[in-house]
Amino acid sequence: MEKTYNPSAIEQKNYQRWEEKGYFKPHGDTSKESFCIMIPPPNVTGSLHMGHAFQDTIMDTIIRYQRMQGKNTLWQPGTDHAGIATQMVVERKLFAETGQTRKELGRETFIDKIWEWKEESGGTICKQMRRLGTSVDWDRERFTMDDGLSEAVKKVFVDLYNDDLLYRGKRLVNWDPKLHTAISDLEVESKDVQGSMWYFRYPLADNATTLDGKNYIVVATTRPETMLGDTGVAVNAEDPRYQHLIGKNIILPFTQRLIPIIADEHADMEKGSGCVKITPAHDFNDYEVGKRNNLPMINILTFDAKIRESAEIFNSQGEKSDNYSAELPAQFIGLSREDARKKVVSELEALGLVEEIKAHALVIPYGDRGGVPIEPMLTDQWYVRVEPLAKTAREAVANGDIKFVPQQYENLYNSWMSDVQDWCISRQLWWGHRIPAWYDENGKVYVGHDEEQVRKEHNLDASIKLRQDEDVLDTWFSSGLWTFSTLGWPEKTLDLKTFHSTDVLVTGFDIIFFWVARMIMMTMHFMKDEDGKPQVPFKTIYMTGLIRDENGDKMSKSKGNVLDPLDMIDGIDLESLVKKRCGNMMQPQLAKKIEKQTRKAFADGIEPHGTDALRFTLAAMASTGRDINWDMTRLEGYRNFCNKLWNASRYVIMSCTEQPCGFNDDANNEQQLSIADRWILGQLQTTIKDYRHALDTYRFDIAANILYEFIWHQFCGWYLELTKPVLFKGNVAEQRGTRHTLISVLETLLRLAHPIMPFMTEEIWLRINKELTGYTGESIMLEAFPEVNNDLIDTQAVADLEWLKKVIVAIRNIRGEMDISPKIPLNLLVKNASEDDDRRFSENAAFLAALAKLESVTIVASGESTPVCATALVGALELLIPMAGLIDTEAELARLSKQLEKASKELAKISGKLSNERFVSNAPEAVINKERGKEAELQTTCSKLEEQIKTIKAL
Repeated sequence: MEKTYNPSAIEQKNYQRWEEKGYFKPHGDTSKESFCIMIPPPNVTGSLHMGHAFQDTIMDTIIRYQRMQGKNTLWQPGTDHAGIATQMVVERKLFAETGQTRKELGRETFIDKIWEWKEESGGTICKQMRRLGTSVDWDRERFTMDDGLSEAVKKVFVDLYNDDLLYRGKRLVNWDPKLHTAISDLEVESKDVQGSMWYFRYPLADNATTLDGKNYIVVATTRPETMLGDTGVAVNAEDPRYQHLIGKNIILPFTQRLIPIIADEHADMEKGSGCVKITPAHDFNDYEVGKRNNLPMINILTFDAKIRESAEIFNSQGEKSDNYSAELPAQFIGLSREDARKKVVSELEALGLVEEIKAHALVIPYGDRGGVPIEPMLTDQWYVRVEPLAKTAREAVANGDIKFVPQQYENLYNSWMSDVQDWCISRQLWWGHRIPAWYDENGKVYVGHDEEQVRKEHNLDASIKLRQDEDVLDTWFSSGLWTFSTLGWPEKTLDLKTFHSTDVLVTGFDIIFFWVARMIMMTMHFMKDEDGKPQVPFKTIYMTGLIRDENGDKMSKSKGNVLDPLDMIDGIDLESLVKKRCGNMMQPQLAKKIEKQTRKAFADGIEPHGTDALRFTLAAMASTGRDINWDMTRLEGYRNFCNKLWNASRYVIMSCTEQPCGFNDDANNEQQLSIADRWILGQLQTTIKDYRHALDTYRFDIAANILYEFIWHQFCGWYLELTKPVLFKGNVAEQRGTRHTLISVLETLLRLAHPIMPFMTEEIWLRINKELTGYTGESIMLEAFPEVNNDLIDTQAVADLEWLKKVIVAIRNIRGEMDISPKIPLNLLVKNASEDDDRRFSENAAFLAALAKLESVTIVASGESTPVCATALVGALELLIPMAGLIDTEAELARLSKQLEKASKELAKISGKLSNERFVSNAPEAVINKERGKEAELQTTCSKLEEQIKTIKAL
């Protein structure tokens, strides 16, 4: 093996071989248990980020673990067409290259351009995923716009319509005025801004007055421009100030529209004036109030969020109405909502109708793609009736057919699912699944697979003109069918029979409703088993937290705190990192701030760490459901861990090459196992048991820590050292036994570690079998995952070896405390030795001589006097090292006295600070606790130093 661990030399070559050999595919033996994971399809426009790296590591660990248990495993890959994001990318590219807009190009030509872009640039994230070692079956890769999935989408739409679970209606949606499309709540980003609250006087009609004799009431609003669409004012029915006005009207300024004062719980008596203006067409809360109180809806805005030439008037059911005049004040027509706001306030002030204006903190919803405030907009959209589907989906979780890990996410799921609203599935885009609905010249709608089917089904001859709906379906609609459409549905394929229901979904808590719940609803409606029982899409949902930066902030490009996982793997120099983070920043001041932070945090750039170190770090930090604060020092630590395993493997190979190892290397295979061999074999079985349990219960953090503990501390820290006395001085049978154990334990722990650390384990495993065992296995990933063998647990050997470790550590501690060179052999005196202690000293003399550097061990009888010694205890056993002649007492006293003086001064300083009442009363509790911890630590240090000085003076 190469002397230095070099990830770049082994990773891509091994992945390429795995993929070419087809190792990621299901083995196809349907008599064996199947296991399937569906990858949450990343956006085709996307590139790998830390969240992807985290989830892909978890999924790959699961699938490799299950594959090694002999199961017929499928990890299904694919990408999402990402309607808005993809259309934006290609529109920008088109305009930059040709100066054309999509409308100038035309729908069909523009869509052709998107497909061209997808073929050329759309696979970036899949290429990057290969760098992470993801063992998906790439030959099965699907795309939410491929022919098979498109057919599935059409069938689902038509069937839902025929089942009366899908309809077209006029309702409020999140509208992006820049992109001219409805967007989902997930595509809305709320931002805190400082705004104003305006208090307006609305004149009372018919000579009505308030209790204090005023002929107006005061309403408060943060959006003055929407007052042009007011159709009511709400007060609380229990509010004594306004009970006598319920049923009366106010005169809306500018329009002179008479609108009613209604009683509704939405009005809070404790807030503001207690009166709330109701604009059902431009506010989600007002929309619900309007429906409860049968108020008309007046839309005053265009799709560009400008004041219309004339309003659209609808009743509370969304039907056209003539309740009010459609005329709007001429001075506002054509103004943007921002300009209209200023003009409305200005003119109301001129009319004396502004009561007051107060500064007010606001939360404004922005479209995450368009970057402008979204507008609640009354539009015609397609909706799925969710409640009938949700009932079955709720039951699947309640009866345990689907389990959340961690379980507390069931509460979030149930909370959302108990208050579901109909799902808006139409989007005003060109890229996506075009809605399979056609309209005749009278506006009648026909739903079908295609126009030919529609005409045939409804007996429409060629003279009747039909036009297809211009809208496309929400991206979440097609991804909601992901688990079964990717397996060939609606055809009854063998894959569908073999792999559905799938086993585990790994995803983030933020899309439980947007994707997870909708997958459950759609799957259980369309997928039934042979008995007609609805199938669940997956049996377990493993929820991950978010990867945050070192300060706990969410990573985002706008904050400049994003880390690219490939930079963790390959490394990146400081200047390239700065350019990457700040190069596309539109705000120079922000870019300068981020550059400063980056230079401070990554002064030396980022060193290459390799994929295995990154994966191990992510697994080790994967506490179920919790957000992760990224820690570069842990990544560096686990890179050292990879080095440790690599170097340990080199030691094993070098120690065993061309030596008798008990693997059919000679006719005489006699082996004699040392206590260390029997101990490590037993410890390995305990490790296998605990590690498997951790993986089975999705505790990847615990699994990683179990692996780390065994490899670093037990295998490398102790066992390898314990093999050296045997390999150097043991007889042939002992050496053969130890070499066999070395190879067997390393080979097993490589299989154990493979799901988390695939590249290194493959490289070393192949080398071991090629050079030492003679086994011709093709890949570690096709080998059996280790099983527990209780016959290998030798409790006596474990007890004896743990005793030996304690004795060695105790003697090493004496050397450290007394500053005795590790090269100087020591004479050990022993008091209070039991029969077991006597036996253990006798049987382990070679180990003690080698690892504790002992020249002799003398058992001292009870009551026998001993010279001045440094002492340590192992249970009741007393270990004594005579100090005479071992150290320069004067030099050692001077050294220890200097240390004691320094520690005492520091202790006095901290004690003085903690006795200062002003400090204790003003400092944060965390700071005080930290100082108290330092104080206790220094007190212990001083006590130890004083004891050592006392011992040395006695010499």
